Amino acid sequence: MTAQTPTDTGKPPPRWVLKTMTRVHVFLNRITGGRLFNTLQGDEVCFVHMTGAKSGRALTVPLMYVPYNGGVLLVASQGGAPKNPVWYGNLIKHPDIGVDHRGRHMELRARLATPDEKPALWPICDKHYAPYAEYRQRTSRDIPIFVCEPRS
Repeated sequence: MTAQTPTDTGKPPPRWVLKTMTRVHVFLNRITGGRLFNTLQGDEVCFVHMTGAKSGRALTVPLMYVPYNGGVLLVASQGGAPKNPVWYGNLIKHPDIGVDHRGRHMELRARLATPDEKPALWPICDKHYAPYAEYRQRTSRDIPIFVCEPRS
């Protein structure tokens, strides 16, 4: 069996669609006190509070929930698109984040996983959200993983 060559066929929906879906998801989660809208098609979601790299505004983004060592792993897959999601730049510039998951709040610091760490992290990510494996096949981009650990 030969390894497939990524084709860069992943394409995110238009930006306005993503922004609208994100705002609605966050709003509905907020008005239910965090009791509802904690999943996306049956997979767990967490709400990441971050600072915009360009705007400096406080932002909340729902991302797939991958628990890891008292924190989370955040995968900048964007569905296997050729470019990183916009929130990638936010975490690079402002790594201190808050993460809410089903009523639990965590204050975390995000850092990019090293190339040596990633082979051990992908199986954990895939276990919590199986489409990540397909996303890696769609792109030649080295999909970043952020290791988000409790702040001291």
